[in-house]
Amino acid sequence: MSARFKRLLMAVSLFLFVTVAHAQVSAGDTPPDYLGKTRHGDDINISAMHGKVVVVAFWASWCTYCQKEFPVLANIQKLVSPEKLQVVAVNQDDRETFIKLVRALTKATPDLIYTYDPGEVGKTYGTTSIPRTMLVDRDGKVAYVHVGYGESTLESLADELNELLAKPATQAAAPSS
Repeated sequence: MSARFKRLLMAVSLFLFVTVAHAQVSAGDTPPDYLGKTRHGDDINISAMHGKVVVVAFWASWCTYCQKEFPVLANIQKLVSPEKLQVVAVNQDDRETFIKLVRALTKATPDLIYTYDPGEVGKTYGTTSIPRTMLVDRDGKVAYVHVGYGESTLESLADELNELLAKPATQAAAPSS
């Protein structure tokens, strides 16, 4: 094998590795199931929320836009029962900061699910910046993805959530015998 061919093969392999490592979850995709661990060590999986609209929000304490978005997400969860909608806040701080934050946040917004992500969940979702918020429909498919936060996105976020909440989940096909 020639040296030139080996270099070309390595370049193609590197390109494919980088592309796969940063593949972003987009509208229409089935998102990765795992969303991290709670402060008590419980695993949180999207599949356990089938039938609900799920809002997955990647955030961190140092992110000023996350701090603006977070009260909006908490308010949405207060307005819609956890039987119909679940906000899962995936924190990307270090574990110690996460534990301190969540103790206070859980008291203020007990219906939100808070998980800790040491980087694995963010990688599987292709999260390269925060805030990144995904709306997952009742059937477990990503319906909308929002990167960043701005006051102008609030109306579209509300419209999208209302649309998803109005649609029933489709019935899964019965397993064949």
